[in-house]
Order: sequence, then C-alpha cells, then structure tokens
Amino acid sequence: MSFQWVPYPVEREIVVDFGRLASRRHIIYGMGEFDVSGARQAIRQHKAETGEALSFTAFIVTCLGRAVAEQPMVQAYRQWKAPLFIGRGRLVLFDDVDVVTIIEGKADQVAIPHIIRAANHKTFRQIHDEVRAVQARPASSEQSQGLAKLGPHIPWPLRRLVYWGVRKNPHWIKRISGTVVVTSVGMFGSGGGWGLAFLPMHTLGLTLGGIVERPALEDGVLVNREYLPVTLASDHDIVDGAPLARFASRLRELVESGYGVCGEDG
Repeated sequence: MSFQWVPYPVEREIVVDFGRLASRRHIIYGMGEFDVSGARQAIRQHKAETGEALSFTAFIVTCLGRAVAEQPMVQAYRQWKAPLFIGRGRLVLFDDVDVVTIIEGKADQVAIPHIIRAANHKTFRQIHDEVRAVQARPASSEQSQGLAKLGPHIPWPLRRLVYWGVRKNPHWIKRISGTVVVTSVGMFGSGGGWGLAFLPMHTLGLTLGGIVERPALEDGVLVNREYLPVTLASDHDIVDGAPLARFASRLRELVESGYGVCGEDG
C-alpha cells in the first residue's frame, strides 16, 4: 500500500471549532441568482484598457456593505443580560458593516478571513486595493497576527471558553470576527452551483457560487448573460424572513446595476 504522511495544518483547528459552533444554530437559507453581466463587462473593459484586473470579490463586498447599511437588522446581534434568567437581553445594531471575506494568498495555503472594516463607508476602489494588498502580503492582514495567529495553539477547552464569552458580547464579535461574512466557492473552480457554508457566529453570511453563462431575452433578442448563484444564510433567532427578503432584493439591485464598478449611483 502506497501512501505518504503530510502535516495537518494547525490553522485548520479553528475551522473545526467553527464547524462545532455552527452545528447548534437555527440558520435559514435563501438561494437565488444575480445577473452580473454589466459588472463583468465593466471589469473586462477596464482590464483591456489598463491591463489591471479588478477584484470581483471587492465588487460584491461593496454592494454588500451598502445593502446591509440600509437594512441593519440583518447584522443585529443579541446582547445578553446577566444573570441570563432575568431576560433575553437586547439587540445591538452596528452602524459600520465589517465584512469578513476569505482571501487566498497562494495556492494550497489556508485562506485568510480578512475583515474589511466599515465597508459601507468605502468605495469600490478602496476595497479593491485592500483585497489586492492582502493577497500580495497575507501577513499585512490583522487576522494573520496576534491572537488570530496564536489561537490554533491554545488547547480546545480554553478556546471553547473564549468562544462562549465572545458570542455573548456583540462588540467582541465585531472586533474579532466582523459583522457579516462573504465566502466564495466559485473562485476555486469553474461552473455554477450553490454553496451552503456554515455560520458559526455571524447573523448574516453570503456564499457565492461559480458564474454561469446562459441565454436570455433582451428587448426581444436572445443574448448571453452571466449569472452568479448566491446563497444567503441568516440566524433565524434574530432575523425574520421579511427583512431578509427586503435585504436580498436591495442587494440584487446593487449587484445587477454594477454598483461601484459601473458607478456609485445604485
């Protein structure tokens, strides 16, 4: 029998932890497709004119930050009271939208969950530059330093205690994990399809699939359009279907208008 031993990346211990945390939450999912033809065309045109490849992830983060800022309930967090039996606490709605996005520096390396702070106050260009900077120098991300780097080496019982404390304090969640998360399974392969990512701490998560091209009628003419499969995940203990639907509708408008890439007037 032929085989080889390879080391288990210590960084993946945190991924295992998050899987444990996510398994006991009441998460609801919504799936759909966004027409990204306009944005993709603008990105291709920019590259043809300048040689620069604009970040599609930055485009999505730009739209997400704007949509969440307009529907802040989708990133609400429960502030627990002490002792717990007195009441269920209150909700904290943050003004800033801190978006966690998964950035892979080099192939086969563990991706970095980089936090783009106050994405709703940044332009597409600012977010694009930040994403490219972290791709070029992963160590420049605050999520690759300090406690984030030390975390996997801490024994599981102590990490579990830290997670318990963080989940009871929305301000700690925001500082350590941001307020919403977006990840892409499409960036690692071709073809369409939806992804169901786990949601260990956040109230809202966005998972992107691979972009597919399909024919569609446009002014009575059959043309090829590009569609992005999108999965929304939300904590149903906090967000009901109606506000989530309003948020999804606004996010679709921003994405399909090319907000940030085709202009800032979404």
